[in-house]
Formats: sequence, C-alpha cells, structure tokens
Amino acid sequence: MLKAVAIDDEPMALEVIKSLSVKIPFLQLQACFTNAFEAMGYLKKEETDLIFLDIKMPDISGMDLLRSLSRPPMVIFTTAYSEHAVQSFELDAIDYLLKPFSPARFLKACHKAYELFSLKKQHTGAQSSTDHIFIKSGYGQIRIDLGEILYVQSTGNYMQFVLPDEKILSRLTMNEVEALLPTGAFVRIHRSYLVARSKVSRIERGSVWIKDKELPIGAGYAHEVDRITRP
Repeated sequence: MLKAVAIDDEPMALEVIKSLSVKIPFLQLQACFTNAFEAMGYLKKEETDLIFLDIKMPDISGMDLLRSLSRPPMVIFTTAYSEHAVQSFELDAIDYLLKPFSPARFLKACHKAYELFSLKKQHTGAQSSTDHIFIKSGYGQIRIDLGEILYVQSTGNYMQFVLPDEKILSRLTMNEVEALLPTGAFVRIHRSYLVARSKVSRIERGSVWIKDKELPIGAGYAHEVDRITRP
C-alpha cells in the first residue's frame, strides 16, 4: 500500500485528489495540507511513500519544498502551469499532472509510482542475500557486481554505471537505479550522481572524490553526503 500525502494551497484541488485517491486500491491518502510548512513537519515525522505536490504556493514553492527534504519520497507534481515540467523531472518526479487532470491520467501517474514502489520493496527484500544486479544494456542483460560500482551518473535518457575498467549504459531513471541498489551502500550526492560509500576517498567543500575523479555535491544534498562518514 502506497502511503501518500497531498500538498496544495487550494482546498478544492485537495478535494479532487481525495475523491480520486479513494478509488485506487493500492493508494492510501493519509493527510492533506494547504500549509506547506505544516506538511514539511509531518513529512519529517511520518513515513510517506508519495507526495502529490502543487508547485506554485504562497509561502514556498513545491520545488523548494522538495529540495529541502534530505530523503524525499516519490513525488507527483500537480499544477496548472506547464512551464515547470522539465525542471520537475530534473528533480526525479514520477509524473507531472496539469490541472485539470482526468481520473484516467491520475490513475496512470499512480500506477507509475506503485511500480517503482514495488521495485524498491522487491530489491530491499533481496539485498541481504545478493551481491550483484542485472541491468538491461542494449538488447541484453548485464550482471554487475555491486562491489565493482564506483558511481552512477545520469546522462540524458541513460544511466552510466562507472566501474574500475568499464562504463555501462542502461536506459534507466535515477529513481529506478536507487531502487535497484542497496540504500546503505550508495548515497545520492547530486541530482546526476549516486556514489558507492566505500569508494569515496575524500570529501571537500562542494566535491566528493572517488580515486582521482572529482564529483560535485549538489545543492540540497549536504545531508546525504553526511551519511558517507557515518558508521
């Protein structure tokens, strides 16, 4: 069951999400907020899998709210403005719903979130007994030993797995890669980079080093980078 929260400064917009959510058997809408800061307090305390998030709100934008969360849940943006679509997907949004959206379009977005949620659960359950993953590259599936991965980089519509002696491209999203890899062993340091904790040789202001490769630390990822130095 997906545990969801809706955040929108317009009460009528929240009513629409409520009425559609009750019809979806795998979705549980746990709370709705017109106040973004109240929502932020809730998200810090309660386990949440998915946020339905408006972009243009009076106190803080949905984009900035998402950036403020050190470990954000999945997000589906709901907005009346189309100009933020590209930026939303740079923040790894599951989907971008333009108001007014149809029940069918809402359901499609929720299915996308549930598929990723299921993938994460599947791999979380298997992580304790596996030391490798298989990824699709070209027309085949390639086995990658987890201990060989230095970092993963987003390159357009592909993800590049960087190993000591080769680089492997796969048509995945960053969300899908994060679902595949064990969360304790890999840390997101930038919207385009996911690094293996054990491969980090040093951390400097604004940069993480893996061997002789310098990778940037993205704005809003400082809390994630702190995880690298924790036991």
